[in-house]
Amino acid sequence: MKLIYQSYELRFKNPAGTSRGVLNVKETFLINLQTKDENETEFYGECGLFRGLSADDRPDYEQKLDSVCKNFDLKNPGWWEELREFPSIQFGVEQIRKAYQVYGSPSQFNDEFNPVLFPSEFTEGKKGIPINGLIWMGEIDFMKAQIREKLENKFRCIKIKIGVNWKEEKEILKKLRKEFSEDVLELRVDANGGFSYKEAKTVLEELAYMKIHSIEQPIKSRQIQEMADLCQNTPTPIALDEELIGVFYKDEKEKLIETIKPQYIILKPSLVGGWKGSEEWIEIAENQNAGWWITSALESNIGLNAIAQWAYTLNSPMPQGLGTGSLFKNNFHSRLKVTGDELFFI
Repeated sequence: MKLIYQSYELRFKNPAGTSRGVLNVKETFLINLQTKDENETEFYGECGLFRGLSADDRPDYEQKLDSVCKNFDLKNPGWWEELREFPSIQFGVEQIRKAYQVYGSPSQFNDEFNPVLFPSEFTEGKKGIPINGLIWMGEIDFMKAQIREKLENKFRCIKIKIGVNWKEEKEILKKLRKEFSEDVLELRVDANGGFSYKEAKTVLEELAYMKIHSIEQPIKSRQIQEMADLCQNTPTPIALDEELIGVFYKDEKEKLIETIKPQYIILKPSLVGGWKGSEEWIEIAENQNAGWWITSALESNIGLNAIAQWAYTLNSPMPQGLGTGSLFKNNFHSRLKVTGDELFFI
């Protein structure tokens, strides 16, 4: 068998705005395991590197990826630990190994982009995964149009990117809450570290008045004491997101959660070490009575398929952040479909 990699550039249908800037393209890396069985079966995994955000966005990334491919060994029990500081590669290799494990009989395999990795009622098409509707930053009219579309599609949870123009963003939230109570519409916001510590204190109070479910990463990561203070005194639950990136080892993870004591953490497998890395964080969070949910990080449908199937097995009742596959012009064929406010495998 042979493992190779290639880069792939995903192109957005519409510019995606965050407080970190506007995205028009998203680079990712695919790894491809080619077997020498009679069917020449191929398995794909996605190493969802996120430039400017991933902890493994470093000059030797492709060198490491090339080395992993050249030295790939299914029998190596220590492979995941060896890749601790390359979480996106961990996740890509996890997908390959899982697909190979599940499809030991290649004759059962007929869709290299959408393999069934975690058989369940989800992959049988019987159950869906509740998801939040994501509202990207942009001109106010653009944001309002996105919100109208989500409401028309009966979404019961909406997540809005904030932190660029808080005055206008706040007015949108006020109008939404005035029209829809928290029992009808759950509102989450994601600041991507867009506020200063001082600003965040005021914003948290204003969000509480509007009965906002939670805010992701109100201030930039690595301000540990400031974030701990905010979490200790906040009237609005805080979820850590970027704060988890680059925290590779379990003792470091435990120390971070014990120090900050967040109300929630957000888990993006491509950024925190795949399924195994995410499950480490979940165990630590639950020991500290913190909640969690799973979010994709602009992967192609290959990575999204792997995240969604695994997320279903966790049995979380909370809406997950998984409906991003339709953002790209040149995505891969997918069996995932959003119906109402649920993600289904068809």
